[in-house]
Amino acid sequence: MLGSIIGDFVGSCYEFSAPKHIDFELLPERAEITDDSILTIATAEVLLGHGDYAEMYRQFGQLYPDPMGGYGARFSEWVWDHDRGPYNSWGNGSAMRVGPVGLAMNTEDDVLLEARRSAEVTHDHPEGIKGAQATALAVYMARVGRSKDEIRMAMSERFNYDMQLSIETIRPSYRFNESCQQTVPEAIVAFLDSTDYEHAIRLAISLGGDADTIACITGGVAEAFYKRMPEHLVQYVVDRIPSGLFSTVKEFRSKFPI
Repeated sequence: MLGSIIGDFVGSCYEFSAPKHIDFELLPERAEITDDSILTIATAEVLLGHGDYAEMYRQFGQLYPDPMGGYGARFSEWVWDHDRGPYNSWGNGSAMRVGPVGLAMNTEDDVLLEARRSAEVTHDHPEGIKGAQATALAVYMARVGRSKDEIRMAMSERFNYDMQLSIETIRPSYRFNESCQQTVPEAIVAFLDSTDYEHAIRLAISLGGDADTIACITGGVAEAFYKRMPEHLVQYVVDRIPSGLFSTVKEFRSKFPI
């Protein structure tokens, strides 16, 4: 799960202004936690048995309001309206927060079911559910040792994502986009084109666009696949994440080691 959080921290510096190359400063002093990490950790809380998805997303959204202006307008309204149901969103919020599902579930069917549950409390549009399921399944497959070719094929055959593209072909025309359908495939391609964890994050950021969310998704899959992350990146995040959030990260990593 730290892989997702590191990606979020790095991407927080480059949303709307990402370089279209990989040779950038990885962790400037201005890097911060955003809604991507906060809601990823809320998902982990549910998987640890501490509540349901609607309850946890509302609780965390209220405890950590609008980090860096990250929450979408409809989600912000939903957080404070306990009578409000899902709002048919296809936004990438369902995918950014789902990584822990791929680390905690033990079968593909369970991954897909749990990803749907996590998504549909807010993002009940078919594309919102699909984006969460694809991300969680990619994390799961990476974690259990499936090859990149197998992950690529699953994303193509199950979800009809175009996995024949590369970062080099996507990058020139890619622009900011908050939809699952134009965030999740690109984030997974960044992982597929990478050689290690840091390279995956750099490729994700280099696309431009919704940098923190793309890197959060890519980072979750890359951590599950490569198993190792540079210690200086891990320490950077550990030193800066609020203690209340980090306690959940530690508990989750202890219960569901990669």
